[in-house]
Amino acid sequence: MANSQHVIDVTAANYDAVVVEGSAAAPVVLDFWAPWCAPCRQLGPALEARAAAAGGKFTLAKINVDENPELAEQFQVSGIPAVYAVKDGKVIDHFVGMLAEAELDDFVAGLNPSAADLELMAAVQLAGSDPAAGKAALREVVAKTPAAEAPRVALASLLVELAESPDEAARLLHGIESGEFADEAERLRRVLKLRETPHADADLTEALADHETAERYLKVGTILAAQGEYEQALETLVTGADLDKKLAGGAIRAAMVEIFHIIGVRSEMADEYRDKLSAKLY
Repeated sequence: MANSQHVIDVTAANYDAVVVEGSAAAPVVLDFWAPWCAPCRQLGPALEARAAAAGGKFTLAKINVDENPELAEQFQVSGIPAVYAVKDGKVIDHFVGMLAEAELDDFVAGLNPSAADLELMAAVQLAGSDPAAGKAALREVVAKTPAAEAPRVALASLLVELAESPDEAARLLHGIESGEFADEAERLRRVLKLRETPHADADLTEALADHETAERYLKVGTILAAQGEYEQALETLVTGADLDKKLAGGAIRAAMVEIFHIIGVRSEMADEYRDKLSAKLY
């Protein structure tokens, strides 16, 4: 299907016309492939079919890496298939390898966001520079599309970041148990639950004044975690694990696992402190 209306073989000679200039009118999807690449032979037809069905909403640019190494180098392609979406001459999305059909549909859908998507993106961007204005904008988006999960999670995330309106944040997250936003919703719910622990500076000062026991380290670590000081909390909990192996394998371990779920169970910090706790337990 290459060199049809919406699928074009691209080389260095026509790259500027098709990709740089063409992406000013509509997104261009660059498919870096090679004839010897079996996954490429699977992905290529799937992309071509979607380009044809899109009817001009995006152009598919097929780039043979063997024949166009300079273009592959320009995009730092290290493995194929590699797919890059370009709009106004800039990469807006990419992936390497194969995607499931549904994921490929989501990738294509993201090339031309809806008006609601654009409004949400603008609100999130505004929140980065002006949290108060962003919060108001996100509330407007949620009011317009109350069933949509993306704006609800975005607003809840901002409220959690600002440590404001925990009840509102919990309501926003209610019912988001599966799908694209489930993991982030669950992470935010864990943060909200953790913050139910009294964690003002006065609470921390009082806990620090207790006798040096494993229970004291557990209490201090929990308060630090509720304040969002996750690394300091983990270090405190690990220190407490030295003083009471039974508590270390019970409440201290449970507190650390809760933090792991918040910071990412396979994050570098989680891996480090998981190993530290294991060394003390075993």
